[in-house]
Amino acid sequence: MRTRTIGAILLGGIIVISIFIGKGNSLEFSSEENLIIDGGSVFEATSAASDSLQLQKTLHDFDAFLQQYLDSMNTVGAAATVFSEGKVVYTRTYGVRRAGTADSVDQHTVFRLASVSKGFSGLLACKLHFKGSLTLDEKVISFLPDFLLKDSANTHGLSIRHLMNHTSGLVPHAFDNLAEEGQTIADILPRLVEVDIAGPPGKFYGYQNVLFSLLDTITRVTTKKEFPDLMAENIFRPLNMKNASAGYKDLIWNPNVAFPHVKSRGEFYPLPLHTGYYNLTPAAGVNASIDDMGKWLGALLGYSPEVVDPYVISLISTPEIKTPLKRAYTRHWDRLDGRYYSFGWRIFDYKGHRIMYHGGYVRGYRAEIAFSPELKTGIAFLQNSPNGVASRYVPTFFNLLLDQD
Repeated sequence: MRTRTIGAILLGGIIVISIFIGKGNSLEFSSEENLIIDGGSVFEATSAASDSLQLQKTLHDFDAFLQQYLDSMNTVGAAATVFSEGKVVYTRTYGVRRAGTADSVDQHTVFRLASVSKGFSGLLACKLHFKGSLTLDEKVISFLPDFLLKDSANTHGLSIRHLMNHTSGLVPHAFDNLAEEGQTIADILPRLVEVDIAGPPGKFYGYQNVLFSLLDTITRVTTKKEFPDLMAENIFRPLNMKNASAGYKDLIWNPNVAFPHVKSRGEFYPLPLHTGYYNLTPAAGVNASIDDMGKWLGALLGYSPEVVDPYVISLISTPEIKTPLKRAYTRHWDRLDGRYYSFGWRIFDYKGHRIMYHGGYVRGYRAEIAFSPELKTGIAFLQNSPNGVASRYVPTFFNLLLDQD
């Protein structure tokens, strides 16, 4: 039988209630209004606008879904958050950082974000464009004079915009295999001339990790700074994302890190921290806690304009290219009316609303993030034992929210 411990503290007029349900499992909910505790769940109570009531019901049902799936799929450790109406309205942490220990996941436990890193990098590129440090339509060859692709039109026509939107014209996933072997961008760059060309820059969508990560090389040329330092200077520190970093070095020195796990014979087993894909930092090298992700969602939704200008948000939320996606990728979503990509973000037109989304996987970790500018609502999920929870997380939340209309 699970024990429940409920604690409440008052922080600057905001009541924060935490419920601990068994070992390493906590739920936190913030509200400036009344709170109702119902069967171990906490949600906001208000007699005000119907959209608040709609959100309350969504959070109640969503928490029940999440608890059920985290339990039934033997999740080792996870963390989830929802940002809406100008604040974090829901946070759940679950399980442990490493199987076989009692080290609980908390708000500040750091996970790898894998390809969710692309949203940070795309916004950084747009912010540097806004600041005048670079221009999105500048050609790659202007920064890398020896840059060479199989077709001269692509060599001379490829821009930063194309890199960030996977519209280089190269066949998808060019030399991911070399990156997985541990080769660096400097190692791979001279071999890009071997990659087949599908079309001219800007015409076709073809997902890339290596080419996307050329942003690291380009920003080093334009700013004379290392990519992790640019991330910290432009995003992490101004948003007070205290646990966030880019690269392997900061991860291994953090005592509160979630270890990766793989499944074998029905059970999850821990792995050592590994360097996989940190050689492509813009594509897959950001680390963050669920507390950081709540702050990131707030900035994406326009609540930190001094850090992320509305112009930058408009750039990342404007479709750049249509994207064909296999049904397997969106199998838990209902019908999508539009699928696009823009500066590290997938854009879905869904049930009359636009949803910005990205998922990420690297061995032993899954991450999910989504937000809707018009609904002023966003969610994030971090996990150290990949299973079926992550792929259901975003569509389940938005189905619960939107199907009440």
